[in-house]
Amino acid sequence: MMRKHLYLGIGIFMLAVTLAGGASSASAAYHFSNYRGTPPIHVAAGSSKTPQGLTPTEIKTIYHLPSSGGKGTIAIIDAYDDTSIEKDLNDFSTTFGLPSCTTANSCFEKHKMSAKESNNSGWALETTLDVEWAHAIAPTAKILLIEAPTPSGANFLNAIDYATSRSDVVSVSMSFGGAEFSEETSLDSHFNSKNGAVFFASAGDNGSGASWPASSPNVIGVGGTTLKISSSGSLSSETAWSGSGGGISAYEKAPAFQKNYSIPKSGGMRAIPDVAYDADPASGFSIVRGGVWRVVGGTSAGAPQWAAIAALGSGANNANFYSDKASSGSRQYFHDIVSGTNGDCGYVCNARAHYDYVTGLGTPLTVHF
Repeated sequence: MMRKHLYLGIGIFMLAVTLAGGASSASAAYHFSNYRGTPPIHVAAGSSKTPQGLTPTEIKTIYHLPSSGGKGTIAIIDAYDDTSIEKDLNDFSTTFGLPSCTTANSCFEKHKMSAKESNNSGWALETTLDVEWAHAIAPTAKILLIEAPTPSGANFLNAIDYATSRSDVVSVSMSFGGAEFSEETSLDSHFNSKNGAVFFASAGDNGSGASWPASSPNVIGVGGTTLKISSSGSLSSETAWSGSGGGISAYEKAPAFQKNYSIPKSGGMRAIPDVAYDADPASGFSIVRGGVWRVVGGTSAGAPQWAAIAALGSGANNANFYSDKASSGSRQYFHDIVSGTNGDCGYVCNARAHYDYVTGLGTPLTVHF
């Protein structure tokens, strides 16, 4: 049974002013050179000696995910150096009965993009969430943590390019985002992999508004939901989370998979997000760092877990997602989120059947698309 938590925001998106319709309008002086990604993570107040949030078994039951499995390598992009991540991952795995994932057994690899990288407590919590829960969802997949020296746009792109260059990487998790900028369309090629890797990015935690890199048509944007868990541990309801990012890109045109789906109100522009996942810290995830357990939420929880789903099954990409949702058997693929809101902007801020700008196509009910 989940406990209610007060929560504190860490690394909230610094999004541009939101227009009616959900698109963000960046200042004329704001460019890629000014971009600094922030991690959309929320940490519930307090800590404990034992897990108090969702467990791997609980979330796998809710989303119909297998108890084990995973192939290939999940690349996780974060900023700064997390010096304790391997030990923390081992503590997490031991507590929940997951396979050991260490450098020694070749399950875990940390790649620093610079020989000299500093620590950052906020980003360290993000890294902890990303690594522990990617491993929780796909425990036999390998984890590649790629640490950018700072959260600048250029440093993140270098880290993304490194992930793309690896033939073993099947999915890439990007739990960061920031305001859109006019040059973003010229950077879409960075989210293409000749090896077939799929890219996932958090949609943000500030409510309605578009952010990059989730806005790229080559990236799967992940919005957020709120889970209500019964006293028996089963799912009572799932609604749109009030903090979930989403909206209409100011610069990216609607890709073919969205044009074919005919998303209302987009005006021919890229709609965000594509899918969703539990994000409300009130139904948050258990993580351990330095022997201390915390409950965390945010759309940053969804990106690594969707990346793990890609390592578990087959066909996890936007073209298949929109085709599956449009099919007569859509209910076998997604839980359609039809209530909840992330703002006061009318249509674009409200969850509804089929597609909405808060939870996209919905949350997963399979690993095969």
